[in-house]
Amino acid sequence: MTQHVKNKSLRQTAYEYIKRKILSCEYEPGMFLNEQQICDEMGGISRTPVRDALGRLEQEGLLNIIPKKGIMVSDLKLNDINSIYEVRLLLEPYVLRRYGSRLDPVKLKRFEEIMSDPGRASSDSQYYFFDLDDQFHGFIMYSMKNRYLNDAYSNIYNMNQRIRVLSGTNVQNRIAATFAEHLEIVEACLAKDWEKAALSMSSHLRNSMTATFQMITENAQKF
Repeated sequence: MTQHVKNKSLRQTAYEYIKRKILSCEYEPGMFLNEQQICDEMGGISRTPVRDALGRLEQEGLLNIIPKKGIMVSDLKLNDINSIYEVRLLLEPYVLRRYGSRLDPVKLKRFEEIMSDPGRASSDSQYYFFDLDDQFHGFIMYSMKNRYLNDAYSNIYNMNQRIRVLSGTNVQNRIAATFAEHLEIVEACLAKDWEKAALSMSSHLRNSMTATFQMITENAQKF
């Protein structure tokens, strides 16, 4: 392995390590990070790849590098969550109206099959539910060929992972409803009724926002 490839590998490894810690809230919102401590956690790697990773994560909005203070994990407050849903309500219905015709009908049929059977998500499979939710919304969002909107969605996706951790993972009361709401969106897409699909997406996101704030209220000490 050449030194260039090795350095690139270390930068990517450091980036993925720190990002995973942030998204899992092991590095909590508002927490200050220490470069040397991260280097030690990663087995004593040099500061260069860690510093590179921190810079990338700052660009993604997950870190704030504050002069004379240090490196702080971006905070996450109720207003931030409200803003995230505000963007999603603008973006996701728009994508269905503007780019829905690009959606792969074979994948849509597969989602229809899955969403028609909410029993797939059993009482101990909330992480399956999270993964499926990510796949579904990602499938729709990445149908567009606009890298700026894709970047915006990627940032929202990152924040959504943190919201889930902080608000708690007890989402069983939303699983059946979410499957039904997703199915309504899919069926509208298969019928090529993009306006109905967009309206169904708006309704789904509003329901999701209400459930998120309810979970946050139950876990208020984390916020």
